[in-house]
Order: sequence, then C-alpha cells, then structure tokens
Amino acid sequence: MALPASSTGAPAFGWARAARSGCGFRRLSEADLPFLGRLYAATRTEELAPVPWSEADKAAFLDQQFRAQHAHYQQYYPNADWLVITREDEDIGRFYIERWPSQHRIIDIAFMPVHRGRGYGEALLRDAMDEAADAGKDVSIHVEKLNPAMRLYRRLGFVTEEDKGVYDLMRWRATGASGYQVKIA
Repeated sequence: MALPASSTGAPAFGWARAARSGCGFRRLSEADLPFLGRLYAATRTEELAPVPWSEADKAAFLDQQFRAQHAHYQQYYPNADWLVITREDEDIGRFYIERWPSQHRIIDIAFMPVHRGRGYGEALLRDAMDEAADAGKDVSIHVEKLNPAMRLYRRLGFVTEEDKGVYDLMRWRATGASGYQVKIA
C-alpha cells in the first residue's frame, strides 16, 4: 500500500497531555502496516465473535477490510497526519487527523485492547482539541453508535451533528455561545 509523501519525518507537534501519559508518535511507514492490520482486527473482534466462520476466514475478511479502509482513508484524506501511537517503545495505537481550513477532522483513533481505558485517548483528544481551539477551529469525528468511547466524546463536549446510519458525525465547537475560545482543562 502506498503511503502519502507527508508520512515521513517526526510529527510537527508535541502534545503535553499525551506526553505526560507516556504516549509518543511517529509517522506511519510501510513497516507499520502489519501492526495496523492487527490493531484493526482487534477493534472488530467482538463484532465478529458470533459469526460462524473459521478463524482463517475471519482473518482473511479482516485483512481485506483493513486494506479497503486504509486505501479509503488515504484517498479521501490526502493531507492527514498518519501517526502510530507509541508508549515505552511499544506500538499501542493509531491516530489519524487532517487539518482543514474550517475544522480538524479526526479520521481515526484506536488502541490495542490492553491499552484502552487508561486515559491515553482522553489525553490525546484534549490535546487535539486545544490545538484546534488555538487555531479557532472545531474538531469533528465519525463515531460508531455502539462504540464505548461515545461516552468519552460526549463528556468532552462533542455533540452529534448528523446521523450517518451506523455512525454519528460528532463535533466539538472551539467557541462557546459568547464567541470566546474554549480551552479544555
């Protein structure tokens, strides 16, 4: 799978909350695709558990789905930062974000199961929200309606802007009713 030219070098940001939680980042490379495939499969395990397929069939299906998602993301978000989230030299997740003139779109955020629920996602989201607020922009993300992280997004102030079927398009507004930028504590 081809990667965009912007996928080389270190990320051009250093987010304080993510750093305090022990998270680091590196730009995606071809060498990361096997990890990203395993991460994608880990996000679909519960969904596929009741499906009466062999483990080999499930693995083949998940690989095909991962490749299709990866190609879609790169086609429709050509200027995104494609980041692998690391902690203590271990790859633990992915964070994909594109910064548009009107908003910052979180394309995807995911962690391996053992690293979920530890506050890393909240730290990363708050840093992303602060970055967007400093630029006077909103943050948006598509979230599956049954995703347990929906509670986190709502707690952080994201609201459903549009029902997209299986997904909700959620938005966090950088400005309150008064028009002043909101910083996340």
